[in-house]
Amino acid sequence: MRPTLPLLLILAALAIPARAAGLGDERVLGEPLSAAQAAALPPDALVTRGRDLFLAKFTSLDGAGRPAATGAIVPTAAQPDVLPLFFRTAGADSNACRGCHNDPEPGGAGEFVANAFVSEGFQDADFDTVDPQFSNERGTPALHGSGLVELLAREMTRDLRAQRRAAAARARTEGRDVTVDLSSKGVSFGALTVGADGFVDLSALDGVDQDLIVRPFSQKGVFVSLRQFTVNALNAHHGMQAAERFGARYTDADDFDGDGVSNELAEGDVTALVAFQATLPVPAQAGDLGRDTFESLGCGACHVPALPLESAVFTEPNPFNPAGNLRAAEAPVVALPLDVSGLRRDDRGRVLVPLFSDLKRHRIADAERPHYANELLSQRFVDRDIFLTPRLWGVGGTAPYGHRGDLTTLHEAIVHHGGEATESRRAYEALAEPDRRRVIAFLQSLRFGGSAP
Repeated sequence: MRPTLPLLLILAALAIPARAAGLGDERVLGEPLSAAQAAALPPDALVTRGRDLFLAKFTSLDGAGRPAATGAIVPTAAQPDVLPLFFRTAGADSNACRGCHNDPEPGGAGEFVANAFVSEGFQDADFDTVDPQFSNERGTPALHGSGLVELLAREMTRDLRAQRRAAAARARTEGRDVTVDLSSKGVSFGALTVGADGFVDLSALDGVDQDLIVRPFSQKGVFVSLRQFTVNALNAHHGMQAAERFGARYTDADDFDGDGVSNELAEGDVTALVAFQATLPVPAQAGDLGRDTFESLGCGACHVPALPLESAVFTEPNPFNPAGNLRAAEAPVVALPLDVSGLRRDDRGRVLVPLFSDLKRHRIADAERPHYANELLSQRFVDRDIFLTPRLWGVGGTAPYGHRGDLTTLHEAIVHHGGEATESRRAYEALAEPDRRRVIAFLQSLRFGGSAP
């Protein structure tokens, strides 16, 4: 009997190594993996390929370095010969994904030495300079549990957009202005008003962009998906251009950065990298010591202990991906069931994801506590003193702290909170020393599996 087409795709994909095997070959990439081949692979094989790529140290033969491209999100040409192949403050600045995401294991966080320098994200003209004042220094975030985080953000986005559509329908039917409170999973995102003429007043939105897409990645909350995060990082930190953004579809070129290597990362290889990150296990759940005190301070209003998830099947690509990142209409959908066997469920059967975040942006600095407003550049139009609520799961094993990784203790991270967190910070400072230590002990208990106490 002749093999069917899906079986042929699986056999062909399994035959493609993630690493080159030729004698003396210094490339780490083998034959490119197409989106169709990635979709045909068994999930375990796709994740394994993604792990190989995450650990691989890319070479110039693979296309590492971006001599004629900047690190901007939008493919942008660079001035010729202004930077060496690798440069810490402007990139490319790393050989491998694990070079920064390595503590306590691949996919984890990074120490201060692994800080990245990121631009405002668009044309990037000032960022191509040796002067670090033109970039924002950021600590490396841990990626564990990211698949569940992205799924939560997708469901929240759908909720908010459904509420907007319902308000618009009422405004048309009733011929009057309709104001609707926006919320999802118990998190309030402010309100919007839709007029009978269709005009939408967005001035009362809170913590989310005007398109109502919840963006759960980057410390500013500006990236929709692991895929967008990965495509950006490949170019900015490794000089590896993903074909889906830098290839002929958007740039009419197959070697946008002019380094002699065409179509450096295929769509299926990016899918594999996403699959590896999405399936990284969640950090261990917390002990009880100090949890009541933590919650009594009001910290849980932003660092929400758990958000309910309807479905734990991770699909790729994300339906809300912006242009330049693979979209559902452009490739077969990959489905990866995530392991939630160790997580509790609510009375509706939803998985309770213990991320300790509301996936919302907040203003966390002011004149009294200005530390968290110490960046000079805005990022994607988000004000300097506004950040996404950090996920605290794993925080006990991911020192140092703060968006720059310049705070060595959890106590320092807490007492630098201002803005919307002022009352909670003052309540913490008012605690007796033994009670403050209980709060710290609770945070220390939030760890990745296998990380030392």
